Amino acid sequence: MKILNKLVRAPILMWCLIGLAGCVGLEPGYKSKITKGSYVVQKGDTLYSIAFRYGIDYKSLAKINGIRPPYTIYLDQKLSLKNVSFAPLSDSGPNSDASLKKAGKKKTKLLKKRRKASVKWSWPLRGEVLNKFSLSQPMNKGIDIAGKKGSSVFAAADGNVVYAGGNLRGYGKLVILKHDGDYLSAYGNNEVILVKEGDAVSKGSVISKVGRSASGEELLHFEIRRDGKPMNPLRFLPKR
Repeated sequence: MKILNKLVRAPILMWCLIGLAGCVGLEPGYKSKITKGSYVVQKGDTLYSIAFRYGIDYKSLAKINGIRPPYTIYLDQKLSLKNVSFAPLSDSGPNSDASLKKAGKKKTKLLKKRRKASVKWSWPLRGEVLNKFSLSQPMNKGIDIAGKKGSSVFAAADGNVVYAGGNLRGYGKLVILKHDGDYLSAYGNNEVILVKEGDAVSKGSVISKVGRSASGEELLHFEIRRDGKPMNPLRFLPKR
């Protein structure tokens, strides 16, 4: 029973290991459990949620700590953050060989193009974009879409629910989907969540309902990440 009581759900999240104070998604006064290059698992954490919060590739985090699918972690478990990848590894050839280096860059570019094309994106909500993507001040790792409280939020692409909960401060009730090509999409500031972790969802299916932000605005916060890195959703969503 003790082991079962300590079992923590394990499917997605991590962000901004450097500069936590200015990181979107973390409320003022949030006390991180990071100490000397490690993180202590807290109640409600999953491997994905930890990765999402700090902007770390969950696959790298799992590999460093010897965690295999389905990525089960435990309360008070100490995870090492040393040597965790904060960006996709380069696929270029040896620097000493110019031709191989050029071929490597071409292969990387083609791979990225294929990965982008592998996911067919659609808008999760029809509404005005109130705040656009920005990694400078003021920081916004996604976009904020205006919507009436209680309006349906749709899955932006086919995928699997890897997180559905409210333990990520600053995001309110949050849903995270995993898609092909190591893409994640996140839907924050919900009033109600209509899916659970492990569910397979299709593009356009209703996953939640729009809620109010801490400032009282009725909106959806939407993010797309690849290998833990925040991407501008407007690069992927269809033109209006």
